[in-house]
Amino acid sequence: MLLLAFDTATPAVTVALHDGSRVIAADSAVDARRHGELLASAIEKVLRRAGASHADLTDLAVGVGPGPYTGLRAGVVTAKVLASALRIPVEGMCTLDVIAAEVDAHQEFIVATDARRREVYWALYAGNEARLRGPQVSRPADVPAGYPVAGEGAALYPELTAEPLGPLFPSAARLAELAVRRRAEGARPAPPEPLYLRRPDAREPGPPKRVTEPSPARRVRP
Repeated sequence: MLLLAFDTATPAVTVALHDGSRVIAADSAVDARRHGELLASAIEKVLRRAGASHADLTDLAVGVGPGPYTGLRAGVVTAKVLASALRIPVEGMCTLDVIAAEVDAHQEFIVATDARRREVYWALYAGNEARLRGPQVSRPADVPAGYPVAGEGAALYPELTAEPLGPLFPSAARLAELAVRRRAEGARPAPPEPLYLRRPDAREPGPPKRVTEPSPARRVRP
């Protein structure tokens, strides 16, 4: 088994390679504007470190958000294209779940990431990583209060919590571990469909407006 995992739903572009027993290569960078470029180079980098090629891959796992449209789309489209070209299975996994799996907490907590427009994507979890509510997109003031918060949302909006938790971003290494574990348990792979939760900022322009001839100027008697 050689599973390639990556996530581009946050400003972090994170990639990891798992051989079924352990993560054998990983790479991450934080840049909210170069997801496609960084993802391609990171994939090549982890494959090169492991002495592997695309043809050696047997499985894919990708974070499906929620996340801003452009960055999230880069990861999901790349996963679908690779899966089709290599004829291998691909599993989608909620990015907030991946962050939650890194949290060491014995109480309910929230994971919140940046949704832009002064909003956050968030979900509520039990201490055993089980998601209890969400994912949703809300203004920080509308997120349930009184919980510790993991993810970048806690750093961007300190009013969310008095008890911030780590990490800020998802880890492809943890994503790979979760995907391998799910496969070993016989779980049915979730489809790699993006969780946008709202319409993208960029929209197709509507039809051009009709231009009417100006009415003739009225003559004014002297």
